[in-house]
Amino acid sequence: MSTEPAPLLALDLTGTFAFGLNGALTAVRAARLDVVGVVVLGMITALGGGFIRDVLIDSLPPATLLDWRYYTLAAAGGLIAFAVSRHLRRLEPAITVLDAVGLSTFAVIGASKALAAGLAVVPAMLLGVITAVGGGTIRDTLVGRIPTVLRTGLYAIPALVGAAVTVATVETGLYGLPAELGAAACFLIRMLGLHFGLNAPEPPETRPSGGRTRRRK
Repeated sequence: MSTEPAPLLALDLTGTFAFGLNGALTAVRAARLDVVGVVVLGMITALGGGFIRDVLIDSLPPATLLDWRYYTLAAAGGLIAFAVSRHLRRLEPAITVLDAVGLSTFAVIGASKALAAGLAVVPAMLLGVITAVGGGTIRDTLVGRIPTVLRTGLYAIPALVGAAVTVATVETGLYGLPAELGAAACFLIRMLGLHFGLNAPEPPETRPSGGRTRRRK
């Protein structure tokens, strides 16, 4: 069983369920799968980022294999997604919120665990991002599409901000607040980005025009 502090454990379990549900619903939208495929992709979304993090910090076996609550919640999210998949259009707002919840909680958890493993500030921030986006990246690759983190909206940036806030509060001795502040910062930026249609900077568009490249205005 996990020995994390209660606030971090609650966030971790919440994020696991949210990503399991959202990952499976996203898989349903992207590909026509049976119940096994939906549940497996939901579990990969929920657990994949944590697997990568634990391997990188040499924390083996991964924490999610040592505590039955993680893989149970991930599988439950996948089953629920399969059951309600016919109502996907009406569930779009809920899917978006669940994705932001999972992104926020995993960014905080990843950064916190990296610091606890003795990593420096920048590697801890990077592991926070990897924890948040790793599972979804594996899922998107398996269903044959460009990962969400590489193509739409503000996704990695909110995770990086959440991880950075977490690291900063821990390093300044405010350890009672990192989970709440980091998760809130990530969630707020992600939702504002979606609401206002904000995107990360893209490369200038290049088109043949008399041998010159043309910058998009």
